[in-house]
Amino acid sequence: MGKKRSGGGLTGSQQAAKFLGVSVLSGVVLAGMAIPAAGALGLAAKGTVEGFDEIPANLKTPPLSQRTTILDAEGGLIATVYSRDRQVVPLTSISPYMQKAIVAIEDSRFYEHGAVDLKGILRAVNRNAQEGGAAQGASTLTQQYVKNVFVEEAGDDETKVREAQEKSLGRKIRELKYSIQVEEELGKKKILENYLNITYFGQQAYGIESAAQRYFSKPAKDLTLEESALLAGVVQSPSRYDPVNDAQEAMKRRNVVLQRMADTRDISQAEADEAKAKPVTLKVTRPRNGCITAVKGAGFFCDYVRNSFLTDPVFGKTREERAKIWNQGGLTVRTTLDPQSQDAANESIKDHVYQEDSVATAVTMVQPGTGRVLAMGQSKPYGFGKNETQINYSVDKRMGGSNFGFQVGSTFKPFIAAAALERGMPPTKVYQAPNKMDYPSPIRRCDGSNYVNTKKESAENETEDEIGPYSLRTAMEKSINTYFVEMISEIGLCPVSEMAAKLGVVPASGAKLADGPAIALGSEEMSPLTMANAYAAFANRGVYCTPIAIESITDAHGKALAVPKSKCERAMSQNTADTINTLLSGVVDSGTGERAGLTDRDSAGKTGTTDSRYNAWFVGYTPNVSGAVWVGSGGAKKITMENIVIGGKSFAKVFGGGLPGPIWKDAITGALSGREAPRFTTVHIAEPSVPSGGSRGNKPSTGNPSRPGKPGGDGKPGGRPDGQNAGQTGGPTGGGAGQPDIPLPGISLDPGTVIGGPDGP
Repeated sequence: MGKKRSGGGLTGSQQAAKFLGVSVLSGVVLAGMAIPAAGALGLAAKGTVEGFDEIPANLKTPPLSQRTTILDAEGGLIATVYSRDRQVVPLTSISPYMQKAIVAIEDSRFYEHGAVDLKGILRAVNRNAQEGGAAQGASTLTQQYVKNVFVEEAGDDETKVREAQEKSLGRKIRELKYSIQVEEELGKKKILENYLNITYFGQQAYGIESAAQRYFSKPAKDLTLEESALLAGVVQSPSRYDPVNDAQEAMKRRNVVLQRMADTRDISQAEADEAKAKPVTLKVTRPRNGCITAVKGAGFFCDYVRNSFLTDPVFGKTREERAKIWNQGGLTVRTTLDPQSQDAANESIKDHVYQEDSVATAVTMVQPGTGRVLAMGQSKPYGFGKNETQINYSVDKRMGGSNFGFQVGSTFKPFIAAAALERGMPPTKVYQAPNKMDYPSPIRRCDGSNYVNTKKESAENETEDEIGPYSLRTAMEKSINTYFVEMISEIGLCPVSEMAAKLGVVPASGAKLADGPAIALGSEEMSPLTMANAYAAFANRGVYCTPIAIESITDAHGKALAVPKSKCERAMSQNTADTINTLLSGVVDSGTGERAGLTDRDSAGKTGTTDSRYNAWFVGYTPNVSGAVWVGSGGAKKITMENIVIGGKSFAKVFGGGLPGPIWKDAITGALSGREAPRFTTVHIAEPSVPSGGSRGNKPSTGNPSRPGKPGGDGKPGGRPDGQNAGQTGGPTGGGAGQPDIPLPGISLDPGTVIGGPDGP
């Protein structure tokens, strides 16, 4: 009777010996085809190994994780990303030297035995029985392949990886059963091919093709004898025999492999000796993975593509399902990135804002009518070093952006105007627009409640001489704050919220849009992509399209995957959009955005600068491209952009028309160079007469740069400064209270109508 452990039952070694002894008697291991039931062998010591017959009959081989290639719209490489750097190749694309070397050192009798090498196992069992350990060693190439399948299936789960590699009898038995199946189904050549593609060779290289590229910068089919022997030697211990970190140890191991090849007569002794005499010569290609490898400054766009995949249910019901597909890799992702537009954005950024500057800029372009993201760049590159960041300033938080986005200032005003026009307000509307006023209240919200100005919050215009009355056209061109406060007070907050929702205008944090009148002046924090895509709806004559970055995807087998499509819906009437286009064309023709205006094609846009000059914007568009430019503090520390050097130039005060505007102009000019120049459909907006005496609203403003704490600066030579964000608090200085749905003291005038002084007719 066998000697038992103190806890009862045979030891692991004794169980294995008993199993093998009975198997030899039955001849099944020699045949390599089947193994008797555990019940007949008494194999399953409780708590040690499951019954042999209970092991599933079929080994489920997961697809091997491979690198994913991300391409631009023209098929150019953007980046290569992977969970494991692997390129699967057929056996015909692997050097014969490599095939012979791995067999010689890992399983020299590979072509002679079945799934199990009985002689090797008996030797190992005898040795381990003497030492009191579990059965180990003597694994065939097939068994090693099966173990690697378990490791591959475990992915990044450390617990499952340990289980797949544990030195236990249970794992060994599972390996044996699956090895028999694999030998029956695949045959020797396919097993060798699979083994060479799945095995880890160190230095983040999985599979022989990646290993050949990593260590020698060549394909696996071109590996020489000594190179093949070196890589075959690495497999046993990738860290110990790493030729990059220890060339001497790697060379010793290589020479062991060469001698083994000579002993098995795969090469002559003379060939082995000649190869042994050669030094280890590497041509290392360092592992470069992820969006940090992106070309054309497209690291953040690459990251946006990855996040688009991980967040879209088109690619799987849960994030875990989507992540599994992405990490498995082997995908070819063709994106919407336009190389010309991306180059133009990068050049403009480089010319205007330096990487080492205390503030940053982000430029994003989209195509009206399709939602295709054409360009995405910023002055702080994608990376981990000084003046680098992994935060994508162009997108919302859930897509890898900042925690909150950036206050948009007066670039929000066109949304208010669009909401008012949709409710039937004429584009000739005139409001008193005093220089400063309390926010009127109550103002109706969507839920039926009212905003009430209990804190006496107020808004004011940029300079003291900006006193109404103003018409919509002039108020938009000059970015008159109090005009739009009166407008939102008249129409209510709900139409503005509804218009913003139709245009995809949501805070970058994912929170709901605020429901107070401060939104009239851009108190909400948005991302450049959100703003560029919302303005694209104006260019598209009122139809909003959701942004997309992925054009097509094929898997490792060339099969096309379903990709998300842009959803286009009408957000406003064509007439409303055409009216906004007309108004915003005036902003770049003679308003605060004059320095952004294009000379060779129609363009429109709006400037924005926030309180304390923490953020400055220009969002503009042509009929075929829309772009947003933000400049400001990208980190936690907010920087007031006054008396500051940016891009090698000194700025007394930064405003939307002064720096973001020229960045936009240069970027869009480059993006559209040599491309068609369609025209806007515009409408005629008659300018109502307003009094020339008493009010300075219609007089050219010289600005008042001495006023502290207010955003602005000359929007154009001799012109007014840009508008600003709202939210200042102060006592009542004008304006008036309005009831829900009852107009404030602002009147719609027919063309040619003349009104009296600033307080009304």
